[in-house]
Amino acid sequence: MEGMSEREYSAHSGLSRGAIQKARKAGRLVVYSDGSINAAASDVRRADMTNPDQQRRSTGGDASFSGPADSASYLKARTALTVYQAQERQLAIQKKKGTLVDRARAETLVFRLARQERDVWVTWPSRVAALMAAEVAAEVEKQSAQPVTIEAAILQRVLETHVRAQLDALADLRVSIGQ
Repeated sequence: MEGMSEREYSAHSGLSRGAIQKARKAGRLVVYSDGSINAAASDVRRADMTNPDQQRRSTGGDASFSGPADSASYLKARTALTVYQAQERQLAIQKKKGTLVDRARAETLVFRLARQERDVWVTWPSRVAALMAAEVAAEVEKQSAQPVTIEAAILQRVLETHVRAQLDALADLRVSIGQ
């Protein structure tokens, strides 16, 4: 016998005898004319033809990835998965601590705050027009020493015009949360 038997090659490679038999049928082993296995040539051929994931599975290793036979791409994929899992855990921690905010909820709250602010400004002229008219009239009387009357309704319309113009200018502002 020139090479190894299936049992000997099984011990040599660390694979089960069934895995050796499958590899022989699939043509992943180099066999001498007497049926024995050329160990050195079979190791090289098996390494070239076998998916790294399949090798780990047959030896009882981690079988969570099944991709191309390129071990570099397996390592890249495994690294990407590890990074993704770490980021996912980091987000979970931030959420528990309360430092991570739900984007949709934040946008809703910002919109609600802007709407409340707008509503306060829209009603402001009607609340302060009479007061402002009285204060301006008193100040002008003090300066000129003559009685002056300022119509609260006119002042209210002027204030409303300017407040609406300012609110229209602010309406063009867009809040960008994140990206």
